[in-house]
Amino acid sequence: MNTASDHLTRERTPGAATIMRAGLFLLIIVCGLALRRFGPVLGLPFFFVKYGGSVLWGTMVFFLVAMAAPTRSPSAIALISATVAICVELFRLIHTPWLDDFRLTTLGALLIGRVFSPWNMLAYGVGIVLAMWLDRLGISIFARARLSARHAPHSAS
Repeated sequence: MNTASDHLTRERTPGAATIMRAGLFLLIIVCGLALRRFGPVLGLPFFFVKYGGSVLWGTMVFFLVAMAAPTRSPSAIALISATVAICVELFRLIHTPWLDDFRLTTLGALLIGRVFSPWNMLAYGVGIVLAMWLDRLGISIFARARLSARHAPHSAS
């Protein structure tokens, strides 16, 4: 649900929103890599490691789209993100020797995955909803901080 204040906040703080989104984007990548690398070592269940990574991947896609299209509404960003995530998942159904070789690399597995799974699409959706919440929370925090700074008494030096 968009409010007039959300719209004004996005218009007035595109730099702050982009910085916040870039920070979350990088943090999500680090968390996803850490989950895949250390999750099994820590004894986390396979389900949590597998689909937790997919949730984080969907969240990452949202923030990537949000940085690329900062003036779009969160629902438009979510729709674009879901389309990208579904297309990437469906792309896993295409097999050629060079593409399958790329999928066997770590980078290929992280970017486009190896095996098609409809459950991944559900996990991406959960990640996109999580990202919408994080985005709204982050923008709201920036707006409140900016409002507080504007109304704070200025001390004379």
